[in-house]
Amino acid sequence: MKFSEFNFEPSLQEGLDAMGFENPTPIQEQAIPIILKGKDLIGCAQTGTGKTAAFVLPILNKLAKEDTNSTNTLIIVPTRELALQIDQALQGFSYFTSVSSIAIYGGSDGSVFETEKKALTQGANVIIATPGRLMAHLNMGYVKLDDLKHLILDEADRMLDMGFVDDILKITTYLPKNRQTLMFSATMAPKIRTLATKLLNDPEQISISLSKPAEGVLQGAYLVYDAQKNNLIKSLLEGKEKELSSVIIFVSTKQKVKELERDLIKAGIMAKAIHSDLEQSEREQVLRDFRSKQTQILVATDILSRGIDIEDINLVINYDVPGDAADYIHRIGRTARASSTGVALTFINEYDQQKFAQIETLIAAEVNKIPLPAHLGEGPVYAPDVRIKKPFAGGAKKKPFRRNPKPQGQRPQSR
Repeated sequence: MKFSEFNFEPSLQEGLDAMGFENPTPIQEQAIPIILKGKDLIGCAQTGTGKTAAFVLPILNKLAKEDTNSTNTLIIVPTRELALQIDQALQGFSYFTSVSSIAIYGGSDGSVFETEKKALTQGANVIIATPGRLMAHLNMGYVKLDDLKHLILDEADRMLDMGFVDDILKITTYLPKNRQTLMFSATMAPKIRTLATKLLNDPEQISISLSKPAEGVLQGAYLVYDAQKNNLIKSLLEGKEKELSSVIIFVSTKQKVKELERDLIKAGIMAKAIHSDLEQSEREQVLRDFRSKQTQILVATDILSRGIDIEDINLVINYDVPGDAADYIHRIGRTARASSTGVALTFINEYDQQKFAQIETLIAAEVNKIPLPAHLGEGPVYAPDVRIKKPFAGGAKKKPFRRNPKPQGQRPQSR
């Protein structure tokens, strides 16, 4: 199938042609006709399958037929990075139309807040917003959404995981009840179905490759002690600048991100970190440098595991096993976008083997365990059926609880 078969408005089709879009992905092929008909929809598809265009294009097609200054569509997303990505996609697709859009998210200065206020009062055709920032505007009483016709929840499962359900439900009280509502998610957990029953009206449902990694991802894993991880990464990356033009390393905490960035730079491997301690302008610059290949290696927390559309990533490394099995899909979905190929490697220490076994159950496949380079020594044995508890923080054991009073001047030991 080709995009031309959707019979989009000429101004929208011109934008698609200019961007080289010819063939829709499966989620686009199935979702676009449903949205064009005005039906509510639950779209379930993994990262990298083209969900953004699946809902943006039919909405833009409707707007291309109208001449309106009011806010027609509200897209709610979990992160500022995803808001910016969708706004950039909208600007590209709508280049030859008169559609206006704005991304509204936290962490900005006062002048940006005023620009957002102007858009919300005077009307941008499409608003892309994070829940918290939008609620800040709504609470001030000047937001005009009376003419809204479309509500879209993107990465709905992530928003629920982040605790935004109350904000989402509150936001919907400001919207017209007669509207088209679309919900897109990478998983179809029970909580997603519960939210859908509250917000959607007799929705159609699409599921594309649910809980399966993209076919082009070559997966592998190393059994490795934490003390070996940094040296393993250096071994994987040193001297590979020409082969690996784009690498993301996902780390569980921002403190580890900072430490790994320092260690790599010290070893002569140029890497940049992105985490929540950076200012928004700094994070945007890091992403721009990574997209343009000025930065080849990005060390990141999970803020990048969903919703960031960066193409041609050669290698994804899970420095830590994701805490949620479904997050593994999103992390490795950063590579092998669309029809490309890529490599995803996961480091499994002795404590995370049960978690990784749950991932293998979810994807219905056993991931190849790669031997460590000889100079690193032996790693832990893979025994996911044996549960190993992590030592108490700092490696020290808790002191036993004693009921006898402590000597004068000391505080009693608590449990």
